[in-house]
Amino acid sequence: MPKTFKLILLSIRDLIVSAGPVVFIVIAALVAAYWYLDPQPPKHVTLATGPAGSAYAEFGKRYASALKANGITVDLKTTNGAADNLQLLRNGEADVGFVRGGAADAGADEDAGLTSLGSLFYEPLWLFYRTDAAQKIDRKTSTLTSLAQLRGLRVNVDKAGSGVPDIMDKLLKANHIDETTMQLSNLEPAPATEALQAGMLDAIVLASAPQSPLVQRLLRAPGIQLMDFGQSDAYARRFPFLSAVTLPRGVVDLASDLPPHDVSLVAATTSLISREHTHPALRQLFAESAQSIHGGAGWFNRARDFPNTKTSELPVSPEGDRAINGTPPFWQRYLPFWASNLVERMWLVLGGLVVLMLPLSKIVPPLYQFRVRSRVFRWYARLREIETKVDAHKGDRDGLLDELDELDRVTHRITVPLSYTDELYALRNNIYAVRKRLLATWPRSSPKASTATVPSA
Repeated sequence: MPKTFKLILLSIRDLIVSAGPVVFIVIAALVAAYWYLDPQPPKHVTLATGPAGSAYAEFGKRYASALKANGITVDLKTTNGAADNLQLLRNGEADVGFVRGGAADAGADEDAGLTSLGSLFYEPLWLFYRTDAAQKIDRKTSTLTSLAQLRGLRVNVDKAGSGVPDIMDKLLKANHIDETTMQLSNLEPAPATEALQAGMLDAIVLASAPQSPLVQRLLRAPGIQLMDFGQSDAYARRFPFLSAVTLPRGVVDLASDLPPHDVSLVAATTSLISREHTHPALRQLFAESAQSIHGGAGWFNRARDFPNTKTSELPVSPEGDRAINGTPPFWQRYLPFWASNLVERMWLVLGGLVVLMLPLSKIVPPLYQFRVRSRVFRWYARLREIETKVDAHKGDRDGLLDELDELDRVTHRITVPLSYTDELYALRNNIYAVRKRLLATWPRSSPKASTATVPSA
């Protein structure tokens, strides 16, 4: 092996060994931080949606498609609705879920670690009724304009677990209506729709986004009308979880002018709720996906009105607030999800390591210098021992000369970088000076003693 190449390899080895303690500290800190922060999310997440065919179910499919692009599988859990979703979140059986305003217990659910990822859309109370049933109550207009007019009718208020029965109970009590004066039922939305069109029910109440296929169907069904909540502002004042919204004229079908006039409705705001144990990266993905899924204009809102953090009953998580109100980090535009997430979760640690390495890096040059110089300086102990014998005239003159010769041969096998050769030559000069003094002050002895050897380098 050429001597120059050997010298390069030796210098590299010395540098690696000298930097070893610093590298070990950095790697140990990174491993500990990675273990503690757990930056990479699980590959599966459970999203509590709603009944089959509902707007919740349709939105769930869109979230599953959005997260699949980042390697995350979303398990869609079919439920009866918002109340069931909330219970699943409380029990830890779902990671994320759609929850309608008015369903959560703000104090208890906040203590339980539930947070919002933002409000997603308005979910109006759609009260559809049969025209022939309304004619029995108001023969002039054949319309219903107040909940008080539901007395004596067959009304379906959705299945228990959807949250709709609880909302309707509050609204009926506010109108001083005793439920016993009505024929209430709790069918699921799909069979209730069939029963309404078949004349087996007089009215049904749905709470859903307008994207619901059942809502779209009933808005166009002959003989079925949508009740106008003329007191919508009053309901919004009395119930904080409700908002007054308007279904604009012609928004369902411009060509058919459907509806033929503006319709006042009351609506709850649906939020995306997550548990505190849901991985932060998953919360971030859901919040970012909500921007594209719910950011467009709708029947009740303009573009970019949703998602928002203004109407959430529960505290908004940092991930939701950053996705809605903040600016995403620039590296998200250039890095894949796993790398971007790793940088975002670890940037404080990486910054801390940079600060830590500044003083630690000052240790490497002295360690490197000590390692290289030790190959030379360790032989000074042997040289001093020989020098002491020379000064005290102990031992055999020729034996000491043999030791000095062996020590000199050892120094010729020592390899050091060029910047340290002055110390190597200084050692050789010192060996020469001790030999010179030995020859000058110690007369030659007649018998030659056995020579001592020095361990090789």
